[in-house]
Amino acid sequence: MFNSLSDRLTATFKNLRGKGRLTEADIDATVREIRRALLDADVAVPVVRAFTAAVKERALGLEVSQALNPGQQVVKIVNEELVGILGGETRRIKLAKNPPTVIMLAGLQGAGKTTLAGKLSKWLKGQGHSPLLVACDLQRPNAVRQLQVNGERAGVPVYAPHPGVSSDFEAATGDPVAVARQGVAEARARLHDVVIVDTAGRLGVDAELMQQAADIRAAISPDEVLFVIDAMIGQDAVNTALAFNEGVDFTGVVLTKLDGDARGGAALSVASVTGKPVMFASTGEGLNDFELFHPDRMASRILDMGDILTLIEQAEQSWDKDEAARMAKKFADQEDFTLDDFLAQMQQIRNMGSMKKMLMMMPGAANMREQLENFDEREIDRVEAIVRSMTPHERVAPKIINGSRRARIARGSGVHVSEVNGLLERFTQAQKMMKKMASGG
Repeated sequence: MFNSLSDRLTATFKNLRGKGRLTEADIDATVREIRRALLDADVAVPVVRAFTAAVKERALGLEVSQALNPGQQVVKIVNEELVGILGGETRRIKLAKNPPTVIMLAGLQGAGKTTLAGKLSKWLKGQGHSPLLVACDLQRPNAVRQLQVNGERAGVPVYAPHPGVSSDFEAATGDPVAVARQGVAEARARLHDVVIVDTAGRLGVDAELMQQAADIRAAISPDEVLFVIDAMIGQDAVNTALAFNEGVDFTGVVLTKLDGDARGGAALSVASVTGKPVMFASTGEGLNDFELFHPDRMASRILDMGDILTLIEQAEQSWDKDEAARMAKKFADQEDFTLDDFLAQMQQIRNMGSMKKMLMMMPGAANMREQLENFDEREIDRVEAIVRSMTPHERVAPKIINGSRRARIARGSGVHVSEVNGLLERFTQAQKMMKKMASGG
């Protein structure tokens, strides 16, 4: 989402590299480019003004003039100010002292509330909680059914006493306020420690929507009210956020569709304008494409400094501990790295999710964005097919794979011989690297 902004800022900072001293003109030119980049990214004008004023004031101060590398110091200042407008600190869910913790979702129709309810419930389940989803959107056609499907996929129960409507021509019946109240009581009776209440949205902010949301809030006294907003809607995001803040007084923001190709100004504006933190981000369509929002990590991504901490967390969640221990023992015993090991490593990487997303978290990824965009996620499937077309002996002793064996492997895996050759070359390099690591190189 922030590709364009990231490219613009990175290009701006390149002009400062290598300069032993920055003049006021250098700083003015840099701040002017940052201002343009932020405005082009659809960041709210008041936020841009405050941000650039803070950067300029600090850049003209002693921390830059006395720095050994003033260019890097300016990048550091921009990074710190970006963290500030993104909310400053990571904000986590405040759990109730007496369960259940009640979380209410609010936002416009189409922002992805119902999908997000499923993602949040799965994430909470993974954190050791026992969530219950409550279907209070009785107006949008099939919203209740959609929540039930998401609940099934997440392995989380759904409280849905009313089926809602199945088409736009049906008049909405049922009382969402009563459903919400009953849902919380049901969670308490069934000993669920978290309740997620999915409420109705509208295509635009209106009095009826706000009144219903306010009535639900008053009935269930939620511990958290999360405002779900589509990160792709640009400048409108600020006005919508302010209206919801006034109407339901939300406690945190969830950004959806952060994997889109829009300019992303909403993400940089909402926390600063409303004073409410961004707590979660939805980064794709899958139930696992959901993460806690860390302002410092997001600022690092925008400035193309990478996000290694998130990468490590994802690896820890999906990596097979037994497999990791087995590989560590092989290193310690200085055993040969085989094609079976190579295949096991590739499968572990695939379990972590999209290769493109992971590689984009590496520092300097913007420099190879075009190659990453053209990367075929099915490459790992092809590698697996090639290795599985080899005999057990060939996987342990790849040096015996001559021309006729390569042709047989290519036929068996449905690829060209050149792809088999390429894989064997990459494996040889990996094997050398593993030997070097095992010997402490």
